[in-house]
Amino acid sequence: MAKCQRNDVASLILDRPTAAAAGGHSRLWTVFSGSAFRRAIFDAVSCGGGSRHRNRHREEDDVFAASVRSTAKAPEKRKAVRSEKLSDLLSMADSPEAESDAETKRKEEALEELKRVARGLQAEDLSTRKEAARSVRLRAKEDSEARVTLAMLGAIPPLVGMLDSEDADSQIASLYALLNLGIGNDVNKAAIVKAGGVHKMLKLIESPGDPNPSVLEAIVANFLGLSALDSNKPVIGSSGAIPFLAKTLQSSSPQAKQDALRALYNLSIFASNVSVILETDLIPFLLKALGDMEVSERILAVLSNVVSTPEGRKAISVAPDAFPILVDALNWNDSPGCQEKASYVLMVMAHKAYGDRQAMVEAGIVSSLLELTLLGSTLAQKRASRILECLRVDKGKQVSENYGGNSGGAAVSAPICGGCASSSSANPNAGEAEDMMMMSEEKIAVKQLVQQSLQNNMKRIVKRANLPQDFVPSDHFKSLTSGSTSKSLPF
Repeated sequence: MAKCQRNDVASLILDRPTAAAAGGHSRLWTVFSGSAFRRAIFDAVSCGGGSRHRNRHREEDDVFAASVRSTAKAPEKRKAVRSEKLSDLLSMADSPEAESDAETKRKEEALEELKRVARGLQAEDLSTRKEAARSVRLRAKEDSEARVTLAMLGAIPPLVGMLDSEDADSQIASLYALLNLGIGNDVNKAAIVKAGGVHKMLKLIESPGDPNPSVLEAIVANFLGLSALDSNKPVIGSSGAIPFLAKTLQSSSPQAKQDALRALYNLSIFASNVSVILETDLIPFLLKALGDMEVSERILAVLSNVVSTPEGRKAISVAPDAFPILVDALNWNDSPGCQEKASYVLMVMAHKAYGDRQAMVEAGIVSSLLELTLLGSTLAQKRASRILECLRVDKGKQVSENYGGNSGGAAVSAPICGGCASSSSANPNAGEAEDMMMMSEEKIAVKQLVQQSLQNNMKRIVKRANLPQDFVPSDHFKSLTSGSTSKSLPF
């Protein structure tokens, strides 16, 4: 025990007398606190008390020394704290709450501006109303929220009322403001019609003298937008707008013609409007204009709606050169949309009327359909195949009727039947020869169609390959075309 005490006590370090010490007295090394010194003595007396106690005391002394050193760095810490507070203030300025407040303020200002515009529409001064209508046009052009807000503020009725003005500029400003309010907003479209906008627009057209071209274009554009809503279609169709649109389509500016044709398509979707369209003699004009590739697809779209009614199919079938024109559209390989719509019109008509099928055959539809089944789009190929099926059934019936007439009127469904035994008893090979002759005629016709289709395909291949126009196919290709049979047909 004494040995332990000597070793531990000897390990204590006492400070030597220093000149700066008052009175020359000795003092302990300042790195020890009072409590730490007492713990050191206790450990020395108790032989250290184990390494665990020494380590714990050493850690406490290290913490104390670190606190002493950190005291010297207090000014730097205070600066760091101030910097952190400044950065916190800056981040608060950019926080979502601050952004939300700025956005709210911006919306409030925009709402106040829209309220000012709505009040201007109800002013007594015409120039003020005109300027407000122009503001509505600009603000509603690309801002969907502004369209909703302006309608809720009551902008539509005064704009419709401005159509009664005799000033063309006021009419134009009001028409385009109404047009932009209805963009992508079905509620506003319905509100414009309910406020009497359609009838007031037609009243402008029926006014004495030629209408202002700019006013006319604005009215057509409004009819296009308003007719996109299903609930507006019967109202516009029965209001007298269809004859105006048909007239505009035949004589007006290119833009007005495009808008009128689109509006007629929208209106033709509603079946009751088809009869009104037919009263305008529009079908012959549409068929004649079908060669214009800029409007051909839209014209065929209108005819696709017209053909859905019996009177519409009749109007198309009696129109001059209707089937040659529609069959010609099947060959427009560079316009798959036209091919699909033309094949739809012909498919519906072929399905409904036998006389129309005969007119199609006379117009040369078979070769066009065969080519379409090879080169057309998937939808056009399906429709062409259905038309060919209708024509094939008719051809089978015709052959059966002809054969039945030669055999004494027996009802048969195929060229060869047992009902011919009486006529073939005298000449057993007569019926077979007749059947072979008819089958040969069918094979010859089919063979010619296949050869014609293959030759047309070869011409297109030559053209696409940039080969000389006088290119002559090889003998191998000729042998393929000459050896083709009905097995190559799609049906």
